[in-house]
Amino acid sequence: MWSDVANRPDRHVLDRADHKETAMPLLSPGDSFPSLTLTRPGGQTLALPDAFSGSFGVVLFYRGSWCPYCNAQLRAFQRAGERLAEAGIKVAALSADDEATTVEQIARHGLTFPVGHSADTTAISAATGAFVNPDPAYLQSTGFVLDRSGDVIVSVYSSGAIGRLVPEDVIGLVHHVSNGAG
Repeated sequence: MWSDVANRPDRHVLDRADHKETAMPLLSPGDSFPSLTLTRPGGQTLALPDAFSGSFGVVLFYRGSWCPYCNAQLRAFQRAGERLAEAGIKVAALSADDEATTVEQIARHGLTFPVGHSADTTAISAATGAFVNPDPAYLQSTGFVLDRSGDVIVSVYSSGAIGRLVPEDVIGLVHHVSNGAG
C-alpha cells in the first residue's frame, strides 16, 4: 500500500528489501534539476546542469557496463550524436562503475559525450529519486531531459532492466518544445 506524501502521487517508492514504504522525491516536469558533480576518467569533473547551460540536456543514469540494455542506450545516443547536436542537445551519462571499467566502456563504444563513474548511489537517489539496486549497489536506468535553464522537461524512471530514454524521442520532444508546443 502506498502512503500519501505531500499529496503528490509521484513521491513514493517501495523499499524492496523489507517491503516498507519510504518517501523519495521524484523529479517532475518544471522541477529544477539538482546540482550534481560527475567524476570523469582522469579526475575531471562535470557540473550538472551547469554544463548544459544554454542547451537542452540529457542526463542518463545507467546500471553498469555489464547491462546489455544500457550498452544499447549509450550506443544509440552516440550514433545520434550529430542529430542531437543539431537540435541543441548535450548528453552526459553516469554509473556506479569504477574508473577503469568506465574507461573501457567509453573506448568500447567510442563515446564522445561525458561519462561519469563511481556514482554515490545513495546521494544520487536522494537528489533525483533514481531507483537503486541495494547489493551490489547500482543505479537503475533513469533519464532526464532538461530545458535550456536546467529544468526538467521529462523524467523517465525505471525500477529494473528495461524502460529508458531513446534519442529519437528526445529529439522529437525538443523539436516540439522548441516550436512552442511544450
